[in-house]
This record gives sequence, C-alpha cells and structure tokens, in this order.
Amino acid sequence: MLLTLSDYEAEAQARLTKPVWDFVTGGAGEDGTVRANRRAFDGWRFRPRVGIDVSSIDVSTKLLGCSWQAPIAIAPTALHELCARDGELATAPAAASVGLPFTVSTFGSRTIEELAASCPQAVLWQQVYVFKDRSVTASLVERAHAAGAGAILVTVDSPWLGRRHRDMRGEFAMPPGVIARNLAASTGDDPDIVSPSAHSRRTMDPSLTWRDITWLSGLTDLPVVCKGVQTGEDAVAAREAGAAAVVVSNHGGRQLEGARATLDALPEVVAAVGPDYPVLMDGGVRSGRDVLLALGLGASAVLVGRPVLHGLAVAGTAGVAGVLTTLVEELVDAMGHCGRTTLRAIGHDLVTPTLGARP
Repeated sequence: MLLTLSDYEAEAQARLTKPVWDFVTGGAGEDGTVRANRRAFDGWRFRPRVGIDVSSIDVSTKLLGCSWQAPIAIAPTALHELCARDGELATAPAAASVGLPFTVSTFGSRTIEELAASCPQAVLWQQVYVFKDRSVTASLVERAHAAGAGAILVTVDSPWLGRRHRDMRGEFAMPPGVIARNLAASTGDDPDIVSPSAHSRRTMDPSLTWRDITWLSGLTDLPVVCKGVQTGEDAVAAREAGAAAVVVSNHGGRQLEGARATLDALPEVVAAVGPDYPVLMDGGVRSGRDVLLALGLGASAVLVGRPVLHGLAVAGTAGVAGVLTTLVEELVDAMGHCGRTTLRAIGHDLVTPTLGARP
C-alpha cells in the first residue's frame, strides 16, 4: 500500500534502472547536500494549539496571480520520459486534477505547447536557463507566453552542472530516444544531451549576472521567479533586478556539495525581503508535515521534484496525483492538529527548534 512519499520512492527504485535511478536521485559530490536538505526538517518541531474549531480547514492560496488548491507546486525536473513513456503528458493532468502548478523544464521531454494543448486546465510555468545564446532563452520565454504559461522560473544557480559522482562513476549517458523536445523547439535542432554535464558546459552561461534577470524580465509581462537563491543578499538583488519572487533552492542538492539546507536558509531570505515578497522553497520536502514546517518558517509555498518522478515511475498520471494528494491530505491533517485552519493563521510561532539541535 502506498501511504507515504517514502513508499512511492521505494517502489520507483524497484522499477527504474540503476543508471536512471542514480541520475534522478543523486546529488553533487557524495550527496551530502541532498541528505542535509532532509535532515534540516528534523531540527524543528510544532507548537500545536488546542481549543480551536478545526472542523473546516482551507489550504488554498493565491500566489503570483494564480489560484492554488494548496501551497505546493511541481518543481522543474528534466526528461520525465526517463520515468514513464508519456513523460510530462502524464504529469500535467495529475497536477491539474489536484489544482497545483506544474513547472515545465527547459529539458522537458515534451514541449510546453504540447502540454498546454493536451491539458488546457493545467497551470503551467516555464523554467529557463540563461544560455550563452540568449536567443534560445528568449525563445523559451516567448513560447511560454504564447502557450499561456503563468510564470517564468529562471534557474540562477547553474553556471554548469555540479560534479555528480554517481553519474560520473556510472558514466551516465542519456538512453537512446530520450529527447529534450522543449529545448529543441527553441534551438531548431535536436540538442546533444547524451552527456548532460558536457551539454551544460557548452551552452550554459557562467557570466550570468543580475543584469540578465532584468533583461529577461523585460521580455515578458509574466512574473519572473528566480530559483536557486540561498542568501538574503541574493534575494534582495533578485527583487531589485525585477524578479517577482524567489525560490530558496540548492537545486535539490545537485549543484554544490556542502551548501546549507534550504530550510536552514529560508528564514534568512524571508527576513531580508520582508513578509510581502513571495519566497518559495524546495529541497527535501517529503510530507505534508514538511510543507507546514516550511510555511511556519516563512515560505509562501513549496515545490517538490523527485517525489513527482517517483509517482510517475510507479503509476503514471495516477502515481503523480497520488503523491500530490498525499501531500495535501497530510498538510490538512497537520494543520488541524496544530489548530491552524487557514494558511494566514500559520506564523513563526507555530515552530520551535528541536531541543539540542539548534542554538
């Protein structure tokens, strides 16, 4: 029985080949930052309140001009075709059925146009990189706008892909037939992604600065969200460059071994930009309890990546919907037991450091 996201993870590992599993699961170096993201949630506990009518709990929110059924979105993850034949065509309807945004990766197996046409009720965001060839980035933005996307999410923590030892030891190569169709629609050819690391060295621009975020923001009237911010200083810089929001993220631990956990970085970022500026977070979220802890520490919403791929590998659309529904149901359960009936009622007074775990 698949009761938790850990259940989906175990079942997905049994179904995927080891090279694909390592590519999906692994992080930079020896996965130290991946583990840190998870351990950070153990550093906090709830301060539940009682004597409150919790017979009705509302987890819906409105963020960046979009209505969400819960403060959870799908993070950009590449090449869903690695986990299921239909790829993102199976993911989008699951997100729509639960009422949550789906961020389409630059390296999606399907184009954003295909997804918008096949599932018009889905709320799609488009993730982009700032490439050396700026026309490719501009094309991704323009295509997303034309397809009805709700936001542009620009990844700012990837001058190139991190040193991922699992992939290096296994000499990971993209399986035949797996194509980054979303990127291909903007480059005009089939990108050579047999080695994702080599492709990043050829195409991603390590000279990216905040001026490029201002340039990108000028390409569209869609909200631009900077993903990969880990400090208060950079959150302020992103806002000043024109970003409508930031995502506190270390790329799921896949870029820099030794980076601090995103949950640990979250309070600093929230304090730097203030309560009226949207701050989202990803990294290590594996339960509704985790979602509630992040909200208690100031997040406006969270993004989940790997668990979506786990659900996709297990049961396609139904598996992704199962993962997302589990998160929402666990969030409602945790809020009820904490005496919080709306997201507005969640504040920093909800959480407290685990005894002995933090100063």
